[in-house]
Amino acid sequence: MASVPVPRLTPPPRTMLRDTVYESIKQMLMDHDLAPGARLSIDGIARELDVSPTPVREAMTKLESDGLVAKRPHAGYVVAPLMDEMSLAHLVEMRILLEPPAAKLATVYATEEQIAEMRAVLETMTVHPAGENYEGYRDFAIRDAHLHRLIAEASGNPLIVDALTRLHAHTHSYRLYFKVGIAEETNQEHQQIVEAIAARNADAAGEAMIRHIKASNDRLAAVYKELQA
Repeated sequence: MASVPVPRLTPPPRTMLRDTVYESIKQMLMDHDLAPGARLSIDGIARELDVSPTPVREAMTKLESDGLVAKRPHAGYVVAPLMDEMSLAHLVEMRILLEPPAAKLATVYATEEQIAEMRAVLETMTVHPAGENYEGYRDFAIRDAHLHRLIAEASGNPLIVDALTRLHAHTHSYRLYFKVGIAEETNQEHQQIVEAIAARNADAAGEAMIRHIKASNDRLAAVYKELQA
């Protein structure tokens, strides 16, 4: 009886592997399994994740653009420090300069399709009940950033979109804390922004965005107080 040939397994696409490695390292950074300032060994991480060094290097490049790791001369990559209170204050100032005007412009330029997409994202923004870690909040954090990007894109100004992308505000914020209960508060704030845009009410949209940014900052400030205590 002729033997049946064993089908050859197809390796995962390179982009899929790179993204998987990126998410694995990012989770360690967000959950502080890798401490700020710690040196990152590409070969060591590759062994831990059972992959070649190539996708780890590619992931490091992406993480550097996110502001989560930094490249040091003669030292390779290290974990980027957490933002201090002054840096966060500057971040909030920049967001208030950019995002409320973007929300106002969106009341003029957003298409019905864009508004429908904003509402669809809002409906999916839930937190996994598993606990206070990045895995539980990852999808929420991704959709949070996506919603803000949609609003910026609806402004019709690509420079605002580019500036907000470079800030990586949501990445830095979620790296600082994961608290049960923020989803409900955040979604209520988002709902007010989106509905103001849908109603074409520029003043209400801008004010709702300012309230949301300031409330987010207050939540972060509370975490700093806990850390200092």
